[in-house]
Amino acid sequence: MSDAVITDRPVAVARDGPVTTLVLSRPERRNPLSHETMTELTARLREAGDDPSVRAVVLGALGPVFCAGHDMRELATRDAAVHERVFGACAELMLTIHRLPHPVIARVQGLATAAGCQLVAACDLAVAAESARLGTPGVKIGLFCTTPMVEVARAVGRTRAMEMLLTGEPIDARTALHWGLVNQVVPLEHLDDAAVALAERVLAASGETIAIGKRAVHENLDLPLDEAYRHASAVMCRNAVTDDAQEGISAFLEKRPPRWSR
Repeated sequence: MSDAVITDRPVAVARDGPVTTLVLSRPERRNPLSHETMTELTARLREAGDDPSVRAVVLGALGPVFCAGHDMRELATRDAAVHERVFGACAELMLTIHRLPHPVIARVQGLATAAGCQLVAACDLAVAAESARLGTPGVKIGLFCTTPMVEVARAVGRTRAMEMLLTGEPIDARTALHWGLVNQVVPLEHLDDAAVALAERVLAASGETIAIGKRAVHENLDLPLDEAYRHASAVMCRNAVTDDAQEGISAFLEKRPPRWSR
């Protein structure tokens, strides 16, 4: 990354010619997608989309974890309005990535779980380090990864998505490559170079053509994303206030095994 980097915000920004790099910058907390972070990331993506000199966006993260998903402290409540606010912001973030005229490339250096896995799957392209792992473990804390499902199922297909969603077990980078969740897997020390090289390959094409093509791809998916996210967000909101979900979130925060109702 080059040029000025914002370091006092949850998302750092750097510019290198026509490529804008956005970096999740809360490594001490495993880069959670808090409401603040999602709002900030959405705003930075829109700024890149409105800048005619930007041709591609790279999305990365600091520390050993790419993104551990939503901030569980925000979800530890039965207040439906809180869940609607969080999952609404999440849907808007993912839809912003899809609507951006530029390709968005995920640079995944480590663990990406739940909404973090969703974020990778929402990107147009993804490069992962050999050490990366991706998963949708919500079922383990009583909160099924319904909104992550929207992106993950589109990337890997129904059967493989069901394996990830029902077991909650992460897959390694090579499996993610085989399943189509990422495009390339490289040694960690080569990750930055691989992301730059992929961006340069995209930049060789017409920006206008890329924008037209990207929009066409998403318009031709079976289910409109807006409808999919409205449904998935509503399901997650209902799930989040159940006894088992609140117990699972509490157990996660308290670092103890959950005690399910049945």
